[in-house]
Amino acid sequence: MTEPAYKNLLTYKYSVYILDLTNEFTKKFLPGPESMRQRQQMDQAARSSKQCIAEGAMQGTSLKGYIKMLGVSRGSYEELLEDFKDMARQKKIKIWDKEMFRRERGSMRERQLRIFVKDGEPLPPSPPLPQNLEIAVNIMIDLITRTNFLLDQQRRALEEKFLKEGGYTENLYRKRVATRDKQNQ
Repeated sequence: MTEPAYKNLLTYKYSVYILDLTNEFTKKFLPGPESMRQRQQMDQAARSSKQCIAEGAMQGTSLKGYIKMLGVSRGSYEELLEDFKDMARQKKIKIWDKEMFRRERGSMRERQLRIFVKDGEPLPPSPPLPQNLEIAVNIMIDLITRTNFLLDQQRRALEEKFLKEGGYTENLYRKRVATRDKQNQ
């Protein structure tokens, strides 16, 4: 059985990493019962984002539904991004700019954010999320920001396709009218 095409999308592959890394992050940096609600919220936002990409892609007939689900995914990632930014603000962690990431590129960043793929399947991040909270928060902010950008591009492309080709119901109606016109001739 062949894999669904959405699993080859970079947005989906990144979503697998975001889910895994968020779960790892919340276990590492939000331990204890006092953080349980925040852990659950962050883990659920990461899970929801990933699942919405799959659900939207597999609707099959509804391009409109796919566009909507990408919007839901994007919204959940925005929520998760805000959680990481709030944590940075509350813990007085500097959010790195592009220049700081460039300086780190040769060491941490290349190892942490490279997406490894074997036989079409994303592999777990290697090495795992660092123990340093500042680095971990900035990795997550960067990865989610990049994924949001890609989701925005993907959604725009699907919207353009919808405008040019129409949706399932619209196309089905055109076919029905054409069939009816042939029958009436």
